[in-house]
Amino acid sequence: MTKKQRAELVQRELEILYPATPIPLDHTDPYTLMVAVALSAQTTDKKVNQVTPDLFAVAGTPQRMAKLEEYQIKELIKEIGLSNTKAKNLKRMAELLLERHDGIVPQTYEELEALPGVGHKTASVVMSQGFGFPAFPVDTHIHRLMTQWKLTSGKNVVETEKDAKILWKEEVWNKLHLQIIYYGREYSPARGKGEKDFITKMLFEK
Repeated sequence: MTKKQRAELVQRELEILYPATPIPLDHTDPYTLMVAVALSAQTTDKKVNQVTPDLFAVAGTPQRMAKLEEYQIKELIKEIGLSNTKAKNLKRMAELLLERHDGIVPQTYEELEALPGVGHKTASVVMSQGFGFPAFPVDTHIHRLMTQWKLTSGKNVVETEKDAKILWKEEVWNKLHLQIIYYGREYSPARGKGEKDFITKMLFEK
């Protein structure tokens, strides 16, 4: 089976499994999405969704977040890993949104990635899920599975993203990256033995 054939099989099976792809992180607008994604680094989406209701109740806009002190933000997100750094980033992110963008989340990678706590993956999620621009954010599930499926060299997430964008058409990127994430969580968790990972078996069965 060629790489192109493997990519087509993956897309076909994932479309059957996950015809609908709700965004895993609870949010109401691009700003709350960006905050949620920034909080999700080295933390599960489930944990983020448990914390953000209280956070957004008092700091659901850049204006309100910027008024809080770092220790107040940290108290609201203390159950999440790296809470010290994330609290500092969220406050400064809000301040810069007000200073540079009138409190509105920008719609370019360059401007997004200039904000504290916003790397390329977070910017890609905001661009795709917040604004609908074609993007293929690569998280650990996607990087691991695409390597496992021999659809990328697996050297780093940058290369994996490039390979994904070559293999699949732009119009499916926003949905497909979520489908792979859902599949990884349900059928091929990083710490599991992969017994349920039927796509890998289909790809490489003799």
